[in-house]
Amino acid sequence: MAKIGLIGAGSWGTALTYELTSKGQDVDIWSIDPHEVELINTRHEQTEKLPGTILPEKTKASTDLQEIITGKDLLVLAVPSKFTRSTARSMAPFVAKGQLIVSVAKGIEEDTLLTLSQIIEQEIPQAEVAVLCGPTHAEEVGKGMPTAIVAGAKKRETAKYVQDIFMSPVFRVYTSPDVLGMELGAALKNVVALAAGIADGLGYGDNTKAALITRGIAEISRVGIAVGGKAQTFSGLTGIGDLIVTCASMHSRNRRAGILIGQGKTPDEAMKEVNQVVEGVYSAKAAKQLSERYGVDTPIIDEVNAVLFDHKNPSDAVDDLMLRDKKVEINTLDWE
Repeated sequence: MAKIGLIGAGSWGTALTYELTSKGQDVDIWSIDPHEVELINTRHEQTEKLPGTILPEKTKASTDLQEIITGKDLLVLAVPSKFTRSTARSMAPFVAKGQLIVSVAKGIEEDTLLTLSQIIEQEIPQAEVAVLCGPTHAEEVGKGMPTAIVAGAKKRETAKYVQDIFMSPVFRVYTSPDVLGMELGAALKNVVALAAGIADGLGYGDNTKAALITRGIAEISRVGIAVGGKAQTFSGLTGIGDLIVTCASMHSRNRRAGILIGQGKTPDEAMKEVNQVVEGVYSAKAAKQLSERYGVDTPIIDEVNAVLFDHKNPSDAVDDLMLRDKKVEINTLDWE
């Protein structure tokens, strides 16, 4: 049994706590919010963000970072991406040399264009860092539904250790050395999911969704490979797998926000109604900056940015996507 400190008591952190404790791991949870700590310690349930998922009575929560971090075999960092740097900076004084931190959020920092594991390595240089991502809605993991995910690390033994910690009969964990590709796929798919939701909000159908998913993974792959990810990663669970589930499910905050925008709400109104962090909004600018830095063509990402930040009408954005210059689908194929 491992001793685990889980940093972040939102829906995903709660779901992972449920998964880990279901297989006998010992988990303590940190939250900056005393109300969340009280919910977990007294009701053993995150009633506001993941109602119905009941945690063991022995699982304790605290607002004291040092208490949650000290003496743990590994730490799981599950705060929203926009809080990764500030939280990592607060954690740094208490993290032991070589202590393992598993990053489970998804995003790219707008100002630096760093992935979350890169931010953690920058703020906590004494730690060893791994990532865990894939097509995994907290609402389903918190009910014990079969799920597959990927543990990524620079060292094979680290990835295998994370695999062993999380693997269960309902939570299948694969391993990968392509940490960068995994994180880029996980972050960029949220931007495409906003586009899919906008299309749903405009009343478009399955044909539109299929086109957005397929052309979306093409954009994600182009950017990801240009930055340094491996092509194979984007055809796996943290690429096309994560994109499919985020574009198709009503559990997806990004899709729900996109639907509201397509129906006429402003991005701020949509995020307020979803009432949880919509990661795609925070990753959209970074995605566009990456595409510009590496000279990659990303029309879907560009149009999402125009809708989010330039007040472009969503239906006009779709028209501009459809009426662009003619293209071949796969430019590496040869004609006779």
